Amino acid sequence: MDLFNVYPLYDIEPVKAQGSYVWDATGQRYLDLYGGHAVISIGHTHPHYVQKLTEQLNKIGFYSNSVQIPIQTELAEKLGKLSGYEDYHLFLINSGAEANENALKLASFYNGRKKIIAFKKSFHGRTAGAVAATDNPAIAAPINPTDHVHFIPFNDVEALEDAMNEEVCAIIVEGIQGVGGINVTSGEFLQKARELCNKFGSVLIVDSVQCGYGRSGKFFSHQHYDVQPDLITTAKGMGNGFPIGGLLIHPKFKAIHGMLGTTFGGNHLACAAGIAVLDVMKQENLVENAAVVGDYLMDNVKGLPGVKEVRGRGLMIGIETEEPVEVVRKKLLFEHHIFTGYAGKHTLRLLPSLALTKADVDIFLEAFSKIVKAENVGV
Repeated sequence: MDLFNVYPLYDIEPVKAQGSYVWDATGQRYLDLYGGHAVISIGHTHPHYVQKLTEQLNKIGFYSNSVQIPIQTELAEKLGKLSGYEDYHLFLINSGAEANENALKLASFYNGRKKIIAFKKSFHGRTAGAVAATDNPAIAAPINPTDHVHFIPFNDVEALEDAMNEEVCAIIVEGIQGVGGINVTSGEFLQKARELCNKFGSVLIVDSVQCGYGRSGKFFSHQHYDVQPDLITTAKGMGNGFPIGGLLIHPKFKAIHGMLGTTFGGNHLACAAGIAVLDVMKQENLVENAAVVGDYLMDNVKGLPGVKEVRGRGLMIGIETEEPVEVVRKKLLFEHHIFTGYAGKHTLRLLPSLALTKADVDIFLEAFSKIVKAENVGV
C-alpha cells in the first residue's frame, strides 16, 4: 500500500525542531515562519510542553468522554481566564473543521434554521457543513450541499444588511481570513454583524481557528473591537502540534445530553498539550510578543521594492507582491532556508511561532529584501 497522493511535497524531511527552527535529514537548519499552518504557537518542542505530555503519557493517554476527566476542566478554566471568556462553555474536539462543524450544528439547534451567511474567499474546513460555507467549489463534493449558504463580499456592511432576514441561522466569519489572503475583518463590519444577529435572532460565529490563540496580538482577533460572538471556534495553535480543537459557547446555549459528541475530543493527552500551551503563553507573555514582533516585521517590509501591500495583525501576516510570489517563496526556502506559506498567487503568508524574536525577523528581512530587490531589477 502507498499513500493517497493529494499533497504536493517539497523534497525536505524535517527530523528535529526547536523554538522557531527545524533541521532536515541532512542537518540543514531552517527558520520556520509558517509553523505548519499556524499550528506551532509556543515554539517547537518547548521544554514545558514536552514535560507535560510526557508526564501525562506515563499516567493515562486516553479514555472516552463517558468518565470523569478533570484535566478537561483545568483546560477550560485556564482558557477562560487567559482569553477573557470565563462565563462561556467549552466543547472539545480535534480540529478546526470539527469546531466549525459543531458551531454550525449548535446554531441550527438553537434557532431551528439552516440558512448560513458566509463570505467570499472564506475557508472554514473540509468536512460537510464547514466546506459548504467555504468559498472554494473545487473542494466541495456533490454530496456536500451548498444551497443553504449565501456568500457575500467580505467586509461589505451594505451587502450584509441586504442579506439578513428572519431565515438566517448564522453568520460565520473568520476574524482574519487566512487562506483567502490575510484579510482583516473590520470593526464596523463585525459590529454590524452582531447588531443584525441580535435583531433577527441569528447566531454570530467567529472562526478563530487560524487567527486565534494570541496570533493577532490579542487572544482572539475580534477582541481588537468591542464585539462578543455567540460561538468562537479555535484549533490550530491550541495544542502546538497535538490535534485539538475547541468551541467556546455563550451561556445562552443550553447543553442537552447527546446533542454533540466526539470520541477523541478532550482526551488526556490533548488536554495536557492544551494546558501546556496556555501555561507558556501566560508565563512568556506570548500574546504581547506577537503584537510587538509582528508590528516590527510589518513596518520593515512596507516600502520594499515589489511589495504592493502588507496585511494582518500580530504574527498573522500577508505580504502581497507585484509579481507571483512562488518565485520568492522558493528562493526563501531553497536559497535562504526559510519556511513560509502563501495565500493566493501574490501573497506570502507568515504564521510563525508567537515566540518569534526580532533577531529571527531580521534574518527574514535580510533574505526577503535581497530577493525582492533582485527581482525588481530583473536579476
